[in-house]
Amino acid sequence: MTSVSTATPTPRAPALWGLLFVLAGNMLLDALEVSVALVALPSIGDDLHLAPPQAQWVVSGFAAGFGGLLLFGGRLVALLGRRPVYLAALAVFAAASLAGALADDGYVLVASRVVKGFCAALTAPTGMAIIASVFPEGRARSRAVAVYSLFGAGGFSAGLLLSGALTEVSWRWAFAFPAPVALLLFAAGLRLIPRDGPAPDGPDAVGAKAGGKAPGRYNTASALCLTGAVLALVYAVTTVPGAGWGAPRTLGAFALAAVLAAVFVRRETTGGHPLVRLDLLAREPLVRSALGAGALNGSYLGLLLVSTLHLQQRAGWSPLETGLAFLPASAPLALTALYSGRIAARFGPARLIAAGAAAAPLGYALYPRDGRPDVSYATDVLPTMLLVGAAFVLAFTAFHLQATAAVPDGRQAEASGLYQTAVQLGAALVTAAAAALYPSGPARSLLLVTAVGLFGLLLALRGLRPRRAAHRAAP
Repeated sequence: MTSVSTATPTPRAPALWGLLFVLAGNMLLDALEVSVALVALPSIGDDLHLAPPQAQWVVSGFAAGFGGLLLFGGRLVALLGRRPVYLAALAVFAAASLAGALADDGYVLVASRVVKGFCAALTAPTGMAIIASVFPEGRARSRAVAVYSLFGAGGFSAGLLLSGALTEVSWRWAFAFPAPVALLLFAAGLRLIPRDGPAPDGPDAVGAKAGGKAPGRYNTASALCLTGAVLALVYAVTTVPGAGWGAPRTLGAFALAAVLAAVFVRRETTGGHPLVRLDLLAREPLVRSALGAGALNGSYLGLLLVSTLHLQQRAGWSPLETGLAFLPASAPLALTALYSGRIAARFGPARLIAAGAAAAPLGYALYPRDGRPDVSYATDVLPTMLLVGAAFVLAFTAFHLQATAAVPDGRQAEASGLYQTAVQLGAALVTAAAAALYPSGPARSLLLVTAVGLFGLLLALRGLRPRRAAHRAAP
């Protein structure tokens, strides 16, 4: 079979660092999208007359678009090339930002968030691939990866501050400001992102043919089934507290999610062009890492959602005060991003994951459950945020390293895609459930968040058990 060369011309040194500015700047935008929405959520709910179970879609919609379409995004990049997909995603991201900022009802706003999640699914992993293809191996590439990772880790904290400040004026500014930034990055990317061809046939581009028209090679149906299953499940979760488990719409949403998930699995196991080969699920360390990271990310965002509603609606804090209050939970990861790999190598991923998974539910348990308005930051909020921040410093990079180390050489990209999908889907589902329970009081939401954190701890403790037999490598 004839394959297309993927050789990418290497730009000169000044252009290389300009390219890194584009890639890292976009990674910053992708990372701050969730925190921007969290801090602005009470203001959005008040303005658009949305209760917490409806307003939470602004957070879970982005995560569902990101996680549900991440594998499909990898296929698009493999078949169409990195440059055109990356640039198109930047342009659509800018348009969706403006649409969300101008939205007058929740449906338009949520739709824009799902679209932005898909754009992030296209650009976040592709940026690292571009760095690997154009930066010379060695010190230059290491520095580029470090800068890229630092911007990604710092994006969440930046979003807290920007959203807190802008939401003081209007939540719409918090959603609009990424648009001109994305357009600036698009203009620079037109000049700096090198041209490349579609990927040759391989595990990340099954069925791709040079110039060919292999039927179903995009596998759009699988992507739509997975995303639809996630959205249906989120909807079902949000209806349970109000309508009950036996309500027709609840049962219908759960049934739709199950049917779409079953169709996705069948297509992936029997079709000729799967988005991901599901035999990876036989790798226990990968599955344990994906579920554990999903539990940590989901419980963390669930906590921040509950705390945002509590601090702004009941305690009377401003959006900026709320964003500043959350910094101890997010800033430590950004400050240690450059050293996280060395820390994991020094102590081993399994031990760091267990320590982080223990710190998170302890922090959740310390947060006040009575929803009282007289909140002391030093005693009621700060201890929780410090423990959650420690959990991410200890565990998050270790999770990814453990996940990708559990698969044979050549399949790390597949494993990383599956892992990142689980991380985003955990965020979508737990935030939805926490918001659905919140109208009856913070206590039930926090109990759920703590239970999810304890589930992650149980998975982490399983990883500490000595292995009785060497795992047989997959063919």
